[in-house]
Amino acid sequence: MFLRDLPNRFSPGNVYLQINQITVHMINRMMGPFLMFTMLVVSTLVANAREMEKGDPNAIIGTWKNGEGTGMIKISKNGDKFQGQIVWLKEPNDPETGKPKLDKNHPDKVNHSRPVMGLTNMWGFKFSKEGVWDGGKIYDPKKGSTYDCTIKMKSDNTLEVRGYIGISLIGRTDTWTRQAER
Repeated sequence: MFLRDLPNRFSPGNVYLQINQITVHMINRMMGPFLMFTMLVVSTLVANAREMEKGDPNAIIGTWKNGEGTGMIKISKNGDKFQGQIVWLKEPNDPETGKPKLDKNHPDKVNHSRPVMGLTNMWGFKFSKEGVWDGGKIYDPKKGSTYDCTIKMKSDNTLEVRGYIGISLIGRTDTWTRQAER
């Protein structure tokens, strides 16, 4: 029986198939470790890219000077949200009284006696995507108004703070600069 099959075993198709199977086996043995290493490198790069895409939620923590240069706000984390507190004013005293400025423009008269210095004027911000914090509110003590607000980090030392009513298209953007911690 073996002799009858001999011509079939060495037919051109069978020889090609056997050589092909041996070649694939050799390639698998040699390329296996290389492919595993390549897969490891690619998966690490993808994971790092995803992490970089997420950004640093705490990047806005610090002290920032508003665009007019009239105030500094210290942004900190409160639970899983961010808030800002007025920590410096160019003119901390009311020119009329010579005493510390009070929140006299607030719509609720109960707040007219609270000092502007130390006031939490930003709250409720959540990190939403790389360089963007939204869902927060900002209070302007000069006008006594509260606005919806979005913060965008343009660089390590620059924020775009956009206050608006209703939709973001109708509002005002102020550029803040990071201040060195003292």
